[in-house]
Amino acid sequence: MKLDELLEQFDEVLDSGIKIPGKKTVVDIERLRAVVDDIRLNFPAEIKQAKGIVADRADIIATAKREADGIIRGAEEKAKAMVAEEEIVKLAQAKAAEIIANAQNKSREMRKAAQDFVDDIMRRADEGLTANIGEVRKTRAALRQPTITSNND
Repeated sequence: MKLDELLEQFDEVLDSGIKIPGKKTVVDIERLRAVVDDIRLNFPAEIKQAKGIVADRADIIATAKREADGIIRGAEEKAKAMVAEEEIVKLAQAKAAEIIANAQNKSREMRKAAQDFVDDIMRRADEGLTANIGEVRKTRAALRQPTITSNND
């Protein structure tokens, strides 16, 4: 079950409680604890997902570097192959430098895009986890407050 669904269940338990004067609510503590236990079990999955995103970021950057290195090697090989006459050599060197510069720019752009992508995902995961932790803390604090029960059983 997803963390959002578990938090929804948590809210349902709180909403189904019996309201009593003084802004207090009597809730089914066993049901609430079961939901909290499920939330705890689901945290590792969210953390694994975040770690996977970090690993994907590293893979994206490594792939971009390999592609850039391959482009640079290809440009260098092209430049060496074009060594014939002085004018052709000059043109080849200029073209190779342009290709290398383009490859380096593309590499930087790919790295930046990958980092921005991963940063955005990590930011959203961080915000989600922070919000979920905040809700859990609020609920725990509410559970620690004494509840008044009716003796009309």
